[in-house]
Amino acid sequence: MVQGTDLEHARRVAVDAARAAGRLITAGVLGTVEISPKGDDGDVVTDLDLASEELLLRRVLAAFPDHAVIAEESGRQGRAGSEWTWLIDPLDGTNNIAIGLPLYAVGLALCRDGRPELGVVHEPVTGRTWSAVRGRGVLGPSGPLAAPPHRPAGGGPVLAWIQGYGVRRGDAVACALKAGLDRRARRVLRLWAPLLAWVMLARGDIDGIVGYQTGIVDLPGGLLIAQEAGVVVSAFDGTPFDCAPLAGGGRDFVAGRAGFQEDLLEAVRAVP
Repeated sequence: MVQGTDLEHARRVAVDAARAAGRLITAGVLGTVEISPKGDDGDVVTDLDLASEELLLRRVLAAFPDHAVIAEESGRQGRAGSEWTWLIDPLDGTNNIAIGLPLYAVGLALCRDGRPELGVVHEPVTGRTWSAVRGRGVLGPSGPLAAPPHRPAGGGPVLAWIQGYGVRRGDAVACALKAGLDRRARRVLRLWAPLLAWVMLARGDIDGIVGYQTGIVDLPGGLLIAQEAGVVVSAFDGTPFDCAPLAGGGRDFVAGRAGFQEDLLEAVRAVP
């Protein structure tokens, strides 16, 4: 299984697949988008999610038939028990498309025994792509992504909030966390597209992310891109954050540029 462990080959396959899915989505939003309810949490799925996922699955499994896959819409596929698992988010930001907001991404990650080794995020609206292989830094639209400069946080930091779809509107912890962040931050972004928040953090556009009960499919790829750009990620208790295993309930974490992590942890710990 030479190709299964050749991460540069896997990066090329994933980037090409993400860009092809992006072109499919870009063409699709110009027409009528079919929207259907998904689950009991107010989430939705569109025909573009399904078409993008079909394309991504076809390409990934053709290139890596011995790998397992966890896809957003169709669940587990591929070879059960493989040490290598792809996570596919065919359209991160479906709810944005549903309301006509052009803010969404395509994401893929390749994990080995639950640890992300490759992450790819493609933004169809701008045509930009970011990718990272563990230990090799981040490639952006213009080449290697340099470590972001320290950005003065005048008036408070700019943060992003990510929560899982299973979090109810009146969730006491979520409400308290958001209220606490609003008091401390200059601005708190709620993008409904977590992968784009990770890329913004990696570039240095924002100072941190707080995630509460987040899902797994759109987590490892963005997480690795941010980490390879020098972002520090930890659980709410301050221990190093690890998204493994690739199953189970939501994850809580804080992610911030170097030197800012303690401020984020303090904000989280202040919530009763």
